[in-house]
Amino acid sequence: MQIVLLLVLLLAACKRPEPAPDIQETTASGPCRSLMFEGQRFTICRDPAARLELALNDFRGRPLRSFVALEQVLGDRATKVRFALNGGMFDHEGRPIGLANADGKEARPINRRTDGGGNFHLQPNGIFLVRNNGRAAIVRTQDYAPETAPRMATQSGPMLVIDGTVNPRFDADGRSRYVRNGVGVDGEGVPVFAISNAPVSFGKFARLFAGPLGCRNALYLDGSVSSLWDPANGRMDSLVPIGPMIVAIAS
Repeated sequence: MQIVLLLVLLLAACKRPEPAPDIQETTASGPCRSLMFEGQRFTICRDPAARLELALNDFRGRPLRSFVALEQVLGDRATKVRFALNGGMFDHEGRPIGLANADGKEARPINRRTDGGGNFHLQPNGIFLVRNNGRAAIVRTQDYAPETAPRMATQSGPMLVIDGTVNPRFDADGRSRYVRNGVGVDGEGVPVFAISNAPVSFGKFARLFAGPLGCRNALYLDGSVSSLWDPANGRMDSLVPIGPMIVAIAS
């Protein structure tokens, strides 16, 4: 009996300890990183040196609908993609339902309707734009001045953060939960993109931009179809067809 007890104690002593739970931020290469906020994980993409472009159509003028199609259209430039995300709401054909400006050319005019269904019409909605001098901004649709002639612009809604304040229409942590993505402009004037790794409420998503991301203004891009292409980390989402895409190209 003593021999058996001794063997049990020896085996217990040799047993490997259980690994500690992963409470550290995951590491990532390239411009996208992982961030834990209020118990949920988000992927954050930011590259001050990249050129942002709005991609809409293929060579035949048809909506791209996927990162695979985008990669084909870019050709040799695809090797310079830093990241790409779906960049605004669209109709059943994949065409933008609000302002879309690519390379200084207006593909679709601004949509100033304040009534209608869906998140696009949840007020205030807004526009993410990059001016010809490279400066980015997010403005409420009602404040948009066409004479600014942006190099790139996309309209979506609702605004997540308005002049440093979370959109008051949001509950703190409402029942509507989707994988969501959006864009803000931080204190250094650099666009910051975020996509949740799991369904998240509007309120929590907005606080992410207003809090750790340091954005005085932020715009919701979409939910449920939210997708990311992150070449450095081998990610190319392809679960559902998407519409306009914001692409960061290495300069």
